[in-house]
Order: sequence, then C-alpha cells, then structure tokens
Amino acid sequence: MSTLDPVVLHRLYSEHNSWLKGWLRVRLGNAADAADLAQDTFVRVMTARNDVPIREPRGYLSAIARSLLIDKSRRRAIEQAYLFALAQRPEPTEVSPEIRLSIIEMLVQVDSLLDELGGRTREIFLAVQLEGLTYVAAAERFEVSVTTIKNHLIRAMTRCLLLVESE
Repeated sequence: MSTLDPVVLHRLYSEHNSWLKGWLRVRLGNAADAADLAQDTFVRVMTARNDVPIREPRGYLSAIARSLLIDKSRRRAIEQAYLFALAQRPEPTEVSPEIRLSIIEMLVQVDSLLDELGGRTREIFLAVQLEGLTYVAAAERFEVSVTTIKNHLIRAMTRCLLLVESE
C-alpha cells in the first residue's frame, strides 16, 4: 500500500477544503476551530495508506472529520473530568502544564483502551479496579462465575500491559 499521490491530494485539497471548512464551521460554531480540524483532516488523508481511488471525496472527508470531532469531544470530556477531580481534592494541587498534558494524554489512551475492550469487560474491569469489588462480588453483580470475571480481567489487564509496553 502506498500513500495518496501528491497531485491527487493537491486536487482533493483545492476542490474540497473550502467545503470542508464550511461543513465543520456549522458543527463547531467557529471558523478557527473549523480551519484547524479541516487541516487535521487533510493531514490524516495525507498520511493514510490508501491505494483505492476516492470515489466520494466529500463523504470520505466528512467521515474522517467526524471521527476527529468525536476524538476531540472525548478528549475535552476527559480533560474536564480530570480538572473536576483535581478541584474536588481537599488540598490544592498544583500541576505543571507539561505534567497535566502528560496525564491527559495517558487518560485518553486509557479511555481508548477501555473502549476497545467491549462493554462487559470494561464494566467488570472498572467495577473491580475503581469500585474495589472482589471477584466474588463482581461475579454476583454481573451474574457470572468467578472464572468468567477472572477471564475478563485477564483480557483487560493484558491490554493495559500492552499499552504500557508500547510507551
């Protein structure tokens, strides 16, 4: 597989960039964010490995932009939850911008990892890890055997270890 031909990319950009920015401006409510996300969309197109001709450029671009919008929204929600959790601490916590960015990046990766696990495994993992349920209590809550709980946790922990190793 190869990257998109530069001539094709240039044509795609020149023919559809204005349309994409307008499409995004309607969804985001401002031109600056729309321009940034349109640029990110074309970067994604540029770096994608794709040998298949793009038959429906606007559908293709809007699908990529929609995915980037979802990612941005999830990241914003994670950042807000982190800031809320910091504000709830009894003692004031000073975190440098660099550390804060690092923490948010890791939280985004963990969120993505949890999303990949599947609903049941994610629920079991969070119940055991965050709520502190024992395997027996989790088995009772989810109406499955302790062995099933262990299998779900092994799957989740394996994914976590792979994430840590990839860093």
